[in-house]
Amino acid sequence: MHKAYQPLKPATNKYLQKKWDQTRYETHRKKVKDAKPIVNTKGIQTPTHVQLKLKKVQVQDERQAIIDRDNQLLVSRLAGIERSKGLIDHRNEYPERSLNAERRRGQLQQVTRENLAIYQRITERESEYRRGLWEDDWEKVERRRDDIARYPRGVANKQRSSKNVKFSGGTPGPSQSSSSRTEDEHDETTEDDY
Repeated sequence: MHKAYQPLKPATNKYLQKKWDQTRYETHRKKVKDAKPIVNTKGIQTPTHVQLKLKKVQVQDERQAIIDRDNQLLVSRLAGIERSKGLIDHRNEYPERSLNAERRRGQLQQVTRENLAIYQRITERESEYRRGLWEDDWEKVERRRDDIARYPRGVANKQRSSKNVKFSGGTPGPSQSSSSRTEDEHDETTEDDY
């Protein structure tokens, strides 16, 4: 349902009052649209010589003429190069070489000489360690360990080396044994093994 027209003033017929009010409103809007201003607010018109700026147009034309002339020169040169078979030998067949190769080679030779001198000094120098004393101390330690041990070391080593277990799996070839130690290793065992 639409709302019925409600006139501002009391009326006997709402529909006729709506029609009259609508006509009055349209007439008002037409008058407002056609109204002419009494006060001129447009402002002063700028002169044509200020709007157009002929000097700026002239400078742009001259610049464009220079660019066009340069472009024509470049096009003619490119066309000449394309038509000719080439007058310049542009192949670079000379060998490449470094400008500081001699200096680098000299530095390398100097480093080699210094390394050789260091190597000779190292090889000519006798050791300051006395290996004989170390071996004597080690024999004393082994004798003390044998004296302290509950069982003699030689017997334990022989017992350990006599037990060899052969495994059937693995790679083909000689059979593998569980005692992988050699006799040298048996001699170097510590007292924690006992």
